[in-house]
Amino acid sequence: MKRIGLFLSLFCLVLVSQAQNYDLIVVGGGASGTAAGISAGRMGVKTLIIEEGPWLGGMLTAAGVSAIDGNHRLPSGIWGEFRSRLIEHYGSQQALSTGWVSNTLFEPKVGNQIFQEMASETENLTVHFHSKWKSAKYENGQWTLVAEKDGASYEVKAPVLIDATELGDVAASKGLPYRLGMDARAEIGEEFAPEKANDIIQDLTYVVTLQDFGPGADKTIPKPDNYDPVEFACACAHADPITDDDPTLDCQKMLDYGKLPNGKYMINWPNCGNDYYVNLVELSPSQRKEELEKAKQTSLRFIYYIQHDLGFKNLGIAEGEFPTTDGLPMIPYHRESRRYYGLVDFTLPFVRTPYEAPSPLYRTGIAVGDYTIDHHHKKNPDAPEIDFIKIRVPSYNVPLGALIPKNHPALILAEKSISVSNIVNGASRLQPVVLGIGQAAGVLGALASQKGIRLESISVRDVQQALLDQKAFIMPFLDTNPEDMHYQAMQRIGACGIIRGEGVPYLWANQTWFYPDRKVTEYELLVGLRPFYPDLESFWGASGDYLTGGRLQALLSRVEKISLDQISDTWKEGGLEGDFTIERQLNRREVSVLLDQLLHPFSRSVQWDGNLK
Repeated sequence: MKRIGLFLSLFCLVLVSQAQNYDLIVVGGGASGTAAGISAGRMGVKTLIIEEGPWLGGMLTAAGVSAIDGNHRLPSGIWGEFRSRLIEHYGSQQALSTGWVSNTLFEPKVGNQIFQEMASETENLTVHFHSKWKSAKYENGQWTLVAEKDGASYEVKAPVLIDATELGDVAASKGLPYRLGMDARAEIGEEFAPEKANDIIQDLTYVVTLQDFGPGADKTIPKPDNYDPVEFACACAHADPITDDDPTLDCQKMLDYGKLPNGKYMINWPNCGNDYYVNLVELSPSQRKEELEKAKQTSLRFIYYIQHDLGFKNLGIAEGEFPTTDGLPMIPYHRESRRYYGLVDFTLPFVRTPYEAPSPLYRTGIAVGDYTIDHHHKKNPDAPEIDFIKIRVPSYNVPLGALIPKNHPALILAEKSISVSNIVNGASRLQPVVLGIGQAAGVLGALASQKGIRLESISVRDVQQALLDQKAFIMPFLDTNPEDMHYQAMQRIGACGIIRGEGVPYLWANQTWFYPDRKVTEYELLVGLRPFYPDLESFWGASGDYLTGGRLQALLSRVEKISLDQISDTWKEGGLEGDFTIERQLNRREVSVLLDQLLHPFSRSVQWDGNLK
């Protein structure tokens, strides 16, 4: 036995001493970590994902939150690809619209299968499952990360690392400063924030996937300890917090909220349901485990209530959905994490009024979202009241600088740990946005590794262009489509702010419209071009009339000496419809293509706050 023990010790020593080298390490195979690994690998960067469990996808899969919140009309990048594969699996988009909370619902195990397929198809991407990171050290421009699998430790090295853990644990281990809980109104600059800061975060949930075993089946679980039906007495009373309709007692509607394909139900219900409050972010591993067991018991009590008190005995914990002994997900649904201090803070003014905000952060966008700001605080009576109904926002984009901490040259923030306010986290935490954040983190990490430079030296425009090439949105224009040949031009001109979108707060799917077919006025174009060409500040020769081909040439000739022949040639090369003439009134699509190709304003570097360099 001593010889066997000596052999194992030597084996572990060899594993540690023979560290494998990568270009990029991603800690966490959740939503953002999976997207980061895929996007970086596709850029030719040797990438490693270290994942503690057996699945990819995190909250979408391993946590069982398999009902997508938002971005139905913004199929950006990896999120859009994931949804396309779901449609292919189930046969149609309609087959995914089984529950009323979302347009895209699916079985968690199917989501994991798709993410694993996407990862396995990605050259240069390696995934270490059942691996837990133990320590991360950065020195001499190199990360050395120690992980453990099956009781054995091993080392991996890379110049750049992405913290895609659920709670931002890697960055915390490096001592990076962060916010946790609600921000003080004066400090964060948000009128809806409480007057004083506190450590209250959103409720978490141990989601349960139920399965309909058919009439006559009795799948009632044993009565949990401390069961009291009063805890769930208002579960069937449903009111829409946006329209403020009166509550209706409808237990089937409560269940149909998360109805999944193939007779399954996602139980993730905030109203007297299975949300659970605990701030476990800074707790020890043993304390976290204890609190999560309490969250599980809350969910089991709710399931017993549904089965026993509401009479849905035919609904039982789904069999074979998760590789766990109790049939529950591997991880809980964390709605909030540590929020680190980044190169920029993503706060409410940049979401509500991006064009009037203190700085044009919208120019640096790398991920988009359209879901309203949604917080879960019903299980904590001490949470200050915030009137989220009044916080109406359009669709928005997330600034790149929020992914880069102020004080580290090679650590990228992902998942829910970006530099965002507590209030805005209520929107940026949702699945498609987190996938987009991860995709951008992967691109950022890939470029930093390839170029061998610090994160703050990376060009915002290089990251955005790489994302556009991966069919991602950098501006939240719902009426532009990655399959459109002019998509990139409209996105680039929009990201310059030369032609602006129009935001509309709308229920649970907020909007920003580009209006490609709408005509442009002379003055509108002049105002958009002035930040790029200061000489135009003194030019008053533009009216409110619609812009014609001739007037466009007259305006452009003042800054770049563009001729009519150049415009006409660009029109043809750009595949624009019809013929270019001096009398033709131009629309936003046409002007975007012409400006993009003739002036190349997107090539003008921007600072992290969006201002031009």
